[in-house]
Order: sequence, then C-alpha cells, then structure tokens
Amino acid sequence: MPQDCLVCGERAAEHALCASCLAELPRRPPGACAVCALPSLNGGPCGQCLRQPSAYDATRAVFDYAFPVDQLVQSLKYGSQLSVARFFAREICALADSILPDAHLIVPMPLHARRLAERGFNQAVEIARLLSQSSGLPMELARVRKVRDTPAQASLGREDRIVNQHGAFACDLALEGQHVLVVDDVMTTGASLNELARCLKRQGASRVTNLLVARTPPSA
Repeated sequence: MPQDCLVCGERAAEHALCASCLAELPRRPPGACAVCALPSLNGGPCGQCLRQPSAYDATRAVFDYAFPVDQLVQSLKYGSQLSVARFFAREICALADSILPDAHLIVPMPLHARRLAERGFNQAVEIARLLSQSSGLPMELARVRKVRDTPAQASLGREDRIVNQHGAFACDLALEGQHVLVVDDVMTTGASLNELARCLKRQGASRVTNLLVARTPPSA
C-alpha cells in the first residue's frame, strides 16, 4: 500500500523510503574491517582487532550511525515505529545474503527483563523476527538472556563499557559447531556484542557474526 517516506514524509509508493532519501542514506563504505566493521586496509582485520581479538568472528553493518539513520533507529527504539524494523530487516537480509546459507541460528541482542518491561518490545527482536521469516533460519529468544541489568552503555566510556558487560548474558543452548548470527541495531565499542559472543562460544558456537543496522563511525 502507498505510504509516506519515513525520512521526508513524501509519498514513497510501497516502500519505506522514497527513492531520493534511500539514495542519500549513509551506507558503510567498502573496505571495512571484516571483524569490527571499522575502516581498514583491503577489508582485512584492523590494528585494534589484531591487538585485541574479539570473541565474535565478523561484523557486517548496513549504515553509518549518522543522519538520518540515527533518527530512524531512535524512532524504532523509543517511538515504536515498527515499520522502521521492516525496512532495517530488508536491508540486513540483502547485506547478509551470501552468509545466510552457512548460518544455523539467529539471536537478537537480548534486553534485560526490566528494560523489556519498560520499553514493551526489543527492537533487535523485531528486526531479527523479519530476518528469520525471510531466510527460514530459526530464531532463539528464551534460552539466550541478559541476566544482569547493566547501566546504559551510552553513559559510559570505552573501558567502563567493557567492564559493564562482564557476565551480562546466559545461554542454555548446545551450539556445538553452529554459526550464530547476532542481530542488533547499533554497534559503538562492541562491548555488548563481544560479551554475548563469548557466552555463545562457551556453549560451543564455532562462529559468531554480528549483523547490524549501523556502526558508529570512529570519530563519534
């Protein structure tokens, strides 16, 4: 059905964004680090990833976390604009098309029960649900949990973010040999994603790939 563009408000036919706004979105440039998705030479691991290897194996992000993507993320996260989730899921599915056949499971970044009750929904789940439906891959909700109600990451520096997430997640799954796709909206330092990947690896996951809507640029 015809709808208004989520960015400019003009008619966008059956799409979430009009053609003009879609063309102007800040997509991630080629040549990003295959592990953390920050700029790198020839797509190889960046210096930071070589010095401090992460528990996750790869990261793919559709956009830079910049205008108007940041506004779209906020409208989903705090404004319950679920049509944004459908748009993001479509973009992530296209980005991940080549790795979906080799994956076994989709895990959305969990929210602690208190925050889930406050917000009413988990934006990562809404995106992951549509990715699961499109790809046919199963999605796990109940047996991967956030068990520590950690302070908001946005209020912390890099080192504090890392410490903040220690022991934050629990997993009851047997994941021996499985390639797990972790879906989230935005990656900044990657502390939460790294701790979740560590938890999944303890359960036997052979590979963890992050699928993200956006990656915060290094200057932010």
